[in-house]
Amino acid sequence: MKREDLLVWRVGGGRSLTFDGPVVMGIVNVTPDSFSDGGRWADGTNGAVDPLLITDTCATWVEAGVTLLDVGGESTRPGARAVGIDQERARVVPALEAMRADARLAGAIRSIDTRRASVASAAIQAGAQVVNDVSGLADPAMAQLVAREGAGLVIGHMRGTPDTMTEASTFTRLFDEIAGDLEASVERAVRAGVAPESIVIDPCVGFGKDASQSAALVASGRWLEDRIGRPVLIGASRKRFLGAITGLPVGSRGLASVAAALTAVECGAMLVRVHDVLFTLEGLRVRAEILRARGEVRGVLGERS
Repeated sequence: MKREDLLVWRVGGGRSLTFDGPVVMGIVNVTPDSFSDGGRWADGTNGAVDPLLITDTCATWVEAGVTLLDVGGESTRPGARAVGIDQERARVVPALEAMRADARLAGAIRSIDTRRASVASAAIQAGAQVVNDVSGLADPAMAQLVAREGAGLVIGHMRGTPDTMTEASTFTRLFDEIAGDLEASVERAVRAGVAPESIVIDPCVGFGKDASQSAALVASGRWLEDRIGRPVLIGASRKRFLGAITGLPVGSRGLASVAAALTAVECGAMLVRVHDVLFTLEGLRVRAEILRARGEVRGVLGERS
């Protein structure tokens, strides 16, 4: 498959996303216990999510160039325990409804980060156009739901659940095993009626992978794309392996996260999922301008430049 055949991602609501450059997915974790930004979107009084804070922040991101907004209501950090379905729905639906109602966000695509088909269904009704499922379609109803709704789908890779994935994941051939699991999930989705052009894959850096494996997966985009034939998303933002490399706590990993995102793009990822949205966009703009200028210099001075 030629790469140009992968440059359009079909999502819900009759929309599509064209990969004419790297796409940034901004993280909106409306959870009190997310590993990095738990409570960020609370109103400061009773801990409830503040829809206006979400929309104002996301409007700044969209103006700066963000294409995707990913809303999640359940922490999937290592060891995290599942929240109730009703609680997860109650967290994400108001946020998505507020985003849909805000004209400033009309150009963005909204995504729901969930492992549960019932939550995804409610989120789609509230305006989500993409389902981001880190579990690789562990819920048997998820693929049928996505197919029925015509939503976009990000298929992630995780063995077990957040509270068991560290013990459940042992690899002897990291890339082959992850690719094989992702291929099986893609096949299930297509059998259920999901259009291949609606699917993006994510090897899920940090989900049951150690620091060395996670670092390697950041560079896996082009290989996975060639093997599976779908665009690749990399989410390395503020992950534990960056702490292992830098020695920094999670709140101080912004620069490392931008470096990881730029490396992921250089290695073939078409999408990067990030917390430090504005810094990542700035880094990608600098990268693009340097590459453009490099091309001009080469044209004048020759290949050795």
